[in-house]
Amino acid sequence: MPWDVASVAAELLRCEDEGVDRPPFTDEWPELDLETGYRIQDLNLEARLARGETLVGVKLGLTSRAKQERMGVHVPLVAWLTDAMLLAAGDPVPQSRLIHPRIEPEIVFVLEDRLAGPGVSCASAMAAVGSVWGGAEVIDSRYRDFRFQAGDVVADNASSGAFVTGPVGLPPTALNLALEAALVEVDGQVVDSATGAAVQGHPGEALALAANELAKRGHALEPGWIVLTGGMTDAVPAPPGASIAIHFSNLGSIFINGGA
Repeated sequence: MPWDVASVAAELLRCEDEGVDRPPFTDEWPELDLETGYRIQDLNLEARLARGETLVGVKLGLTSRAKQERMGVHVPLVAWLTDAMLLAAGDPVPQSRLIHPRIEPEIVFVLEDRLAGPGVSCASAMAAVGSVWGGAEVIDSRYRDFRFQAGDVVADNASSGAFVTGPVGLPPTALNLALEAALVEVDGQVVDSATGAAVQGHPGEALALAANELAKRGHALEPGWIVLTGGMTDAVPAPPGASIAIHFSNLGSIFINGGA
C-alpha cells in the first residue's frame, strides 16, 4: 500500500497495541526521512494524549557512539515520554505489551526550569536541571529484528517501551556526570560498563541537543519534565526470566526482572 504520515502513524500504534512487529517502512517508502519521521512521532503523541496518556518528558536515542554503531544510525534522536511508559521500582519487564525488549542504563534529569532553544549550551542546559537520577530504559521496536533507517526509528518514537528511575536523586552540582559510571549485570554477570562521557561527551550535551531539536518543532522542555539522555552502553536483551541489574557510581542500583 502507499504510505503517508497518517497511515504510518496508525500502523505503528496498531503494532504497539497488538505487540506485533513488521519490516521497516523505508523498504517501501524510501522518502521517509527524519523530518517526516518527526511529523509521524508528533501525530502519535496527539493520539496518545487523546487516549488519556500524559506527557511527562522526552527521551534521547542513539546519543552514544556504541548505540550508533550497533544500530547503524549515526544521528541522535529525540522522542516523547508519557506516563504509560513509566515503571514503578520493582515492576518486571511488561512482556505482555512489548515485542522484543532490551534494557540500557541512562542518566536521567528532572528539570527545575523551562529550557527552550535554539542556542542552548551544555552549561545553560545543566542550569535548568533540578535533580539527576540513574535510570533504565526498556527499549522496544515495532520493526522486526530492530532493523530500521533513521526515519523509521524516529517515527517509532525512538524505540520507546518503558523506563524506571533509580532510588537516588542528587543535585547536578554533586556529581561529575562525565565520570558517573554504570555497570550492567545480566544474571549476576557484568556484561558492559560505561561512564556519562559516552553520552555526547557529557549528558548535559544531550539535554542541550534535545532543547535545540525541539525548538525546531515549536516545543520547549518544561519544568518537572523527565529527560532520559540516552543509553550509556549497548542495550541487553530482557527475555522472560532474566535478571538485570544496573549499578551506578553515586546514583544507586536498579534491579529489573524479565517477568514471565
